[in-house]
Parts: sequence; C-alpha cells; structure tokens
Amino acid sequence: MSDLYETDVLAWSANQAALLRRLATGERVNKQIDWANVVDEIESVGRSERAVLASHVRVILEHLAKLQVSPAIGPRAGWRESIRQARAAVAEPLEASPTLCRTLQDVVAREMPRARSLVAGALADHREEPSVALDSVDYEVADVVGTFFPTDPAPQQWANARAPG
Repeated sequence: MSDLYETDVLAWSANQAALLRRLATGERVNKQIDWANVVDEIESVGRSERAVLASHVRVILEHLAKLQVSPAIGPRAGWRESIRQARAAVAEPLEASPTLCRTLQDVVAREMPRARSLVAGALADHREEPSVALDSVDYEVADVVGTFFPTDPAPQQWANARAPG
C-alpha cells in the first residue's frame, strides 16, 4: 500500500477509506490497511487546519496594523475588504472545531510578530514611515474575529501623505 501512497495519494486515500468502511462492518481487512500512513494523514488534517487558521489570522493582523500605522490612503478599502474576507475564512474552521477556538489566543500571539514584520517590509518598500511605532501595535482575539477596524488617520495627515510608490 505504501507504493500507492507515494505515487497517487488520492487513489490511496479512496482505497483506504473503502477498506476502513469494510472494517467498520466487521469484514477482516485489517492487514490491508496502511495504518502508518492512515495515522499520519489523520494527524496532518489537524496540522493543516491550524496552518489555515494561522494564515488567515496573519492576514487580519497584517492589514489591521497597516490600517493603524500606514499613512497611505489608496489601499485602505482593500485592506478592510481583505480583513472581512479573512474573518469569514476564520469563522468556518472555528465553527467546525471548538478545539481550534481554544488555540486562537496562542495563534494571535504567535502571528503578531510575523504580521509586524510583513508591515515593516511593506512600509519600507513604499518608503513610508509608520504613524505609530510598529512594536506598540497589538491586537486581541476579539479584534481579530470581531468587527474592529482601527480609525483612519485624521484628514490633515492624509493631506500630507503621498501615494505609495
């Protein structure tokens, strides 16, 4: 079975699912099941769900921080839309897995430095100076999954801002 796992994981998974269904009905197919890879695949589902959650949380944190610290005017609507899309994407796995909800605080804490680094890079690329020190920017779980958006800079700040270059 491992050869099929290495060459065609989709065919392998269909075969293993069929064998597991047969095993569940009492049929003696235990020796045909590729247990080592079945276990690995089941564990990888959890890792994959956590990775997807972290990716969406990072996007939310990054764009919240950009809204808070960037003087740029033009991309603000796009950042807000990206946050709304990522929040919708975060809601699905959280609803499907209460265990993921319990990890959300840790995910936010782990992804915040990465988001700050991404924002610092984007600001540098556009030759922008942050309006607030990036290391002072921090968000809570409620900010990530709720409806929070940082307030836009005052209009006089925008008058002095230049479009990203």
